[in-house]
Amino acid sequence: MSSAGPNLAGHPERSDLVRGLGLWSATAIVIGDTIGTGIFLVTSDMARAVRSAALVFAAWIIGGLIVLFGAFCYAELGAAFPKAGGNYVYLNRGLGPLWGFLFGWMSSFLERPVAMATLAAGFLRFLGFLFPVVTTPLFDLQIGGYYFNFTAAQPLAALVVLVVTAINYLSVRMGGGIQVLLTSLKMGTILVIVVAGVLLGKPHAVQSTSLVTPLGLGTIGALLTALVPAMWAYNGFNDLGDLGEEILHPQKNIPRAIILGLLTVGGFYLLANVVYFRILPFADLASSQHVASDVVQSFAGSRGAAWLTLAMAISALGALHVVVMTGARIPYAMARDGVFFQFAQRINPSFRTPSNALIFLGSIAALLTLTGTFEELYSLFVFAVWIFFALTAMALLRLRKTEPNLSRPYRAWGYPWTPLIFLAAAVAITVNLWMVRPVRSTLGLAVILAGIPFFYRWRNSPRASAAPSEQN
Repeated sequence: MSSAGPNLAGHPERSDLVRGLGLWSATAIVIGDTIGTGIFLVTSDMARAVRSAALVFAAWIIGGLIVLFGAFCYAELGAAFPKAGGNYVYLNRGLGPLWGFLFGWMSSFLERPVAMATLAAGFLRFLGFLFPVVTTPLFDLQIGGYYFNFTAAQPLAALVVLVVTAINYLSVRMGGGIQVLLTSLKMGTILVIVVAGVLLGKPHAVQSTSLVTPLGLGTIGALLTALVPAMWAYNGFNDLGDLGEEILHPQKNIPRAIILGLLTVGGFYLLANVVYFRILPFADLASSQHVASDVVQSFAGSRGAAWLTLAMAISALGALHVVVMTGARIPYAMARDGVFFQFAQRINPSFRTPSNALIFLGSIAALLTLTGTFEELYSLFVFAVWIFFALTAMALLRLRKTEPNLSRPYRAWGYPWTPLIFLAAAVAITVNLWMVRPVRSTLGLAVILAGIPFFYRWRNSPRASAAPSEQN
């Protein structure tokens, strides 16, 4: 795609970003964004929610199918609209400017900063296994019914966020190369756990009560609750579109990278969980704060667990790196369209990166790391994100009807059933999470709705009128 030329609205089409990411870099970004902390930590949260090994596996499989159906949607939209901003562009075109803006607003103030804070908190949780002093409480605070425990991990997590943001500030090509390296390391970590666990791990006696669970409304509710940490672990398949203007041959490479990356991740996750449940008794697994590390320690001792935990910590850094990389393109794209704070559209003249958008996200994320635990942060993240997953499925369905002649280099497999299933699952997960965590979910919804007056203020500004439009 050329860097200049008219778009359908009659405005000059431009991109100040650099196309420097090929297929393997793009696939590494999908895998690296998805495999972060979740697979190494959240199986215990899922086990406590459903109290059954069978239902834990059911949650991983159902979750994998849901995000695969979602990946088909994002592959179609990403190939059709290879623009910086991803969902912001898709919802703008499919449902209207307000919905695209609200996604970008949510992403800039909630999704990406919360994801960055959660990954940094997960990184420090791994360090806590290696250096327990990290988790030593510094002081306690109670505000109303909320109990706040402040440890050395929170300010250290904030520092990690700032360092990774600075790396992304320097270069997108360097960022892609780093991501290939980090993704290779984290895939190797999971393979080591799986292979060594099968060869060296001693199977425990399986309890039949953990394998069979009667199906009822309570079980379905527990399964939906277990899907929340699973969806945190699977999140990332949707982020590649944010780099649409920086991917080589995006019409082909975006769908290939999304689907190939997600299928790889799903296979790795299932293999890792087979090893977890093979080695650890269900009760031990459910009570563990470091599932993967405890599994490795059972067959490789403390030294082996320490090395693997270090690799898991680097995995968390890799995911944090790509969340920062992709996330900054959303406020940048919105500011370029005149519907966000103007400073966010600045491109660094030396590094060709959205420098001010990176600083904006990094600052919010660093503050968020001081406010919550790993579990609290990812629950808020999933609630906010899955509202817009549902809207994205609706946008794809509407675009098929309103723009049947739109160029679609890739068409979602199984249409219309796959986007409809993805839509229904997104609604179910969101509603259930609101019922389970009403305070944080309501807070997240309030932040999203707070963007509406800003939308109407910026939409009528001269800057928005002069900006390129994705609506037409």
